[in-house]
Amino acid sequence: MNLEIKEKDGILIGYLSGYIDTATAVQVGKDIEPLMEQANRDIEIDCSNLEYISSSCLRLLLSLRKKVAADGGSIVIRNINDEIRKVFTLTGFFKLFDIR
Repeated sequence: MNLEIKEKDGILIGYLSGYIDTATAVQVGKDIEPLMEQANRDIEIDCSNLEYISSSCLRLLLSLRKKVAADGGSIVIRNINDEIRKVFTLTGFFKLFDIR
């Protein structure tokens, strides 16, 4: 599991990779703090290298979405694979996020 944050053209991009389950979600929660602190900006979450996401990590993404909405930023989730797409569909996250 890994979350790497970079800035490109004024957009903060969080690159999620690996296998994020309940145990590793604790670390992701810590790693996502810089995005929470800058929730007034445009944020992208790139899932190109994300293999698995648990409900714990989904809660983190939902918290980030709420913070972004409150602070006037925007959030886009990009490059989810078919398995992650199924999870987002089953949980209703497709309705909550701008997924590209």
